[in-house]
Amino acid sequence: MKIDIDALRQIEREKSIDFLTVVEAFETAMASAYKRSNQANADEARVIVDRTTGEVTLYAQELDDEGNIVSEWQEEPKDFGRIVAQTAKQVLLQRLREAEREATYGEYVGREGDIIAGQISQQGNVTLIELGRTEALLPFSEQIPNERLDHGAHTRAVVIEVRKQLRGAQIVASRTHPALVVGLFALEVPEIEEGIVEIRGIAREAGHRTKVAVMSNDADVDPVGACVGPGGQRARGVQKELHSEEMERIDIVRWADEPEQLVGNALSPAKVTNVYLYPDDGTAMVVVPDYQLSLAIGREGQNARLAARLTGWRIDIKSETQFAEEQRAFQDAFDAGLIDEYGNPLSDEGAKAIQAAYESAEAVRKSALEDEDDDLAAAEPDAAPTDLPVASAPTLTATVAPDVAEAVAASVETTPVVPVEEPGSEPAGDGAAEKDEPGA
Repeated sequence: MKIDIDALRQIEREKSIDFLTVVEAFETAMASAYKRSNQANADEARVIVDRTTGEVTLYAQELDDEGNIVSEWQEEPKDFGRIVAQTAKQVLLQRLREAEREATYGEYVGREGDIIAGQISQQGNVTLIELGRTEALLPFSEQIPNERLDHGAHTRAVVIEVRKQLRGAQIVASRTHPALVVGLFALEVPEIEEGIVEIRGIAREAGHRTKVAVMSNDADVDPVGACVGPGGQRARGVQKELHSEEMERIDIVRWADEPEQLVGNALSPAKVTNVYLYPDDGTAMVVVPDYQLSLAIGREGQNARLAARLTGWRIDIKSETQFAEEQRAFQDAFDAGLIDEYGNPLSDEGAKAIQAAYESAEAVRKSALEDEDDDLAAAEPDAAPTDLPVASAPTLTATVAPDVAEAVAASVETTPVVPVEEPGSEPAGDGAAEKDEPGA
């Protein structure tokens, strides 16, 4: 008996399954069919197919009570009948499906962090991304909140997990993970692919705003300009992929090894006057011009929150007037002998003086914010902020502040920086009790 080798080769091409796996599946199906046929007079059987000629050889086996082979002889396969042939076909198809699932798992395992592209398939409440021979699950929690995913629309996502299940591999994808932004920039910016420009840190609130810190390994290449592209073309390409209506704003800032400079850059587009570091509790106190206070904080604290995630520092933002008022009040208390040189109270009156200093400074802060809101209300109603701001290093004086007062009131509670190399890792919870290492 012979089998058409070309037919097995065709299955190999159509299913993308290794040829030897296809042959082994056929051998298993033939042995199963023989055992179910009327001509079977043995306990077990094995089939060998010549990989070149297609010659099929069947060996019948007699087993003892312990399952050991007692004797083996060659049988000539004959017509098995319609029912037995149907059984053989089912066994063959089942083995091929198993092999196909194993091949899919082998193709995607270890690819966490890779970008995938496909068509959206809405199946009830489940959203899938069709990838040809397989599909990826896009859970609701990994979808951008204000984005509409239409059936049949093309989209990109990042692989965050590959699970091995009884029915094969389940690929889990995300459109909210920061690694998606990293991968899209790598596709849009050749300098990143070549290793000239690096993304050192990223903080993202999917669907709203993302901050990316970049650096260059070549002094002649501007990392920010390379990522923005001519006329903002490259950055807008990423923005378009992140949201069809380009609703997610992207801030590209320059990375700095000095924490104070990095904090100042991360608060872009706001301009920073001074940065004071408190390494013991991981806090950076930032002083900005009065008219920049609202911009530095951002809508609902978003700009400060993302800057804190990007740098790994808790950020306390004060206006110049608020900072000056605070320092004046502390100086008066120190001159009166109510506090020591580190801002610690020496008596109950000293504690009250510190509280009064904070209240006075907070009143100045609120007044500055109200004045700025009034200025914005008087501006042109159709004046829109620039998308994709280019953040150059702001002019600032960076100092490690003396311990004259604790950072209070406007401290921004943050989560640790999100590592871009490990998309499978679980996101950290809110809180800033401990300082994280800045960077990606």
